[in-house]
Amino acid sequence: MTAQPFVALITGASSGIGEATARRLAREPGTALVLLARRRERLEALAKELGGATVLALDVTDPGTPARVREALEREHAGRLHLLVNNAGAAWRGGFAETGCENLERHMKLNFQAPARLIEELLALLRATAAGAPDRRVSIVNVASTAGRVARPRSGAYSASKFALAGWSDALQAEEAAHGVHVGLVLPGFVATEGFPATELRARALTRWMVSKPELVAEAIFQAGPGGKAERYVPRGYWLAAASRILAPALVRRLVAGGRFTTASGAAD
Repeated sequence: MTAQPFVALITGASSGIGEATARRLAREPGTALVLLARRRERLEALAKELGGATVLALDVTDPGTPARVREALEREHAGRLHLLVNNAGAAWRGGFAETGCENLERHMKLNFQAPARLIEELLALLRATAAGAPDRRVSIVNVASTAGRVARPRSGAYSASKFALAGWSDALQAEEAAHGVHVGLVLPGFVATEGFPATELRARALTRWMVSKPELVAEAIFQAGPGGKAERYVPRGYWLAAASRILAPALVRRLVAGGRFTTASGAAD
């Protein structure tokens, strides 16, 4: 009897962390990839390079996208879904006095509401897949950010969306564990991607260490998904920022205000 493929859906798959994650998962035998992003040509080129994949050229913020994704999974993969990676996201910097609630709303729409709506649409498929194959882990990985633990000036809207995603992911894990669906969280710091090139940090020897490669985040996603880990920081040492925020909040506020405690990440679609 032929084993059923391990179906993995990745949003923001046309570049950066999403592309690296597709490449990482493609190394696992029996993986069937579903690649979602807006840029069809980029997705089709990647699918061809990886030996084939389902390509969905969609905008995650479009209200109709979740239903189209579910229909594609039902059509192409008999409704099976073993891994959902919510990676698509972006950031627009600016202080609240300048950008107001409009900037908050567009961050929340892309970085929090879009993943939530996609999960809402696909949760029944994830649960059914878990029930039908109890020997294979079924999981959701939400890509948040270290900025979802420690906020900094002019990135408050981005942090708000990632704080929301991180907190909601903890609750979702507690709710879905009984249904066989694991929820992992990945919190990158600075990652050199198309949307977040981190040029200034990479140009200086003293700060170059702070910038990770997408491939390291892809490995963390694998660990938080099929690997069953609760969460992963990239680089690993960035967990100190989150711990410091709890143990010494006044100190962290001073460091952030002085520009010494920098955290940010994201993915381009």
